[in-house]
Amino acid sequence: MRAIRVHELGPAEVLRLEQLPDPVPADGQLLVRVGAVGVNPVETYLRAGIAAGPPTPYTPGSDAAGVVEAIGPGVAATAVGQRVYAIGTSTGAYAELALCRSDEVFPLPALLSMAQGAAIGVPYGTAYRALFQRGRGATGETVLVHGASGGVGLAAVQLAAAAGMIVIGSASTDDGRRLLLAQGAAHAVDHLAPSHGEEVLKLTGGRGVDLVVEMRADVNLGADLALLAARGRVVCVGNRGAGNQGEVAVNARDLMRREGDVLGVMLPNAEHDDMASVHDALARGFSRRELHPVIAREYRLENAAQAHRDIEEGHTLGKLVLVP
Repeated sequence: MRAIRVHELGPAEVLRLEQLPDPVPADGQLLVRVGAVGVNPVETYLRAGIAAGPPTPYTPGSDAAGVVEAIGPGVAATAVGQRVYAIGTSTGAYAELALCRSDEVFPLPALLSMAQGAAIGVPYGTAYRALFQRGRGATGETVLVHGASGGVGLAAVQLAAAAGMIVIGSASTDDGRRLLLAQGAAHAVDHLAPSHGEEVLKLTGGRGVDLVVEMRADVNLGADLALLAARGRVVCVGNRGAGNQGEVAVNARDLMRREGDVLGVMLPNAEHDDMASVHDALARGFSRRELHPVIAREYRLENAAQAHRDIEEGHTLGKLVLVP
């Protein structure tokens, strides 16, 4: 099979297309013929060495959609030929074939394409966990999705709107803000505008927001605290940079006045039962057509480096996917 390999950490150019032996499923595993692969920001952090990752050489990626090619012993709930989406793989998703545990694959709804299936795992899993399992979001509350035009942000907008929350989304371009409104946001603001915090407070009548889902905690966390309503919560989903680059000034008094909470989300920390409930909820949302992954761009597998460069530059409206 063809697969992308990382032999050394560094810039996007370290992603190399190679020929590897086809993997064989062991006990409790499935072999998936990959139709599409989701590209996530965390994969750029691991490749660059910003976050601790697997030992080299390795094949990146955890999110994929495809068709079950073979089944190992002890797997009963999935059939060869079934369309599935995967939220993890022991061999890496940037490949034509991927080995997955049986609890890492879920049926791919008939309404979704392979590319959309590859956009479920990290984006929708992270958004759901941030909104509801960590952020305790509830119907009628107001949520600011800060940096909402990427994969996780759009998933959060759709999930929050479907749950009856009032959604304020932020994006840096006119196209991005129009997209947020089309996906269920009640309001869209420009987070590059110095006055966007004042605009958020004005939209809430000065009360503030109950919940912030934050994609750039290294830039916005301090300002987020001043936007909270009483007992509001900030859930940190993304943080670029390390050391001094990842530090932002925070006035704890803003948090104290509101008796607010700052929470972190890192999807691999979720317990098995939590993940099962996430994907049960997502299945209901897909069946009711409340959720629909937005694909920004598709790339051939050999162009994985360009996909990484594009995601690092930002300004993507939706999900980037590789097509083997």
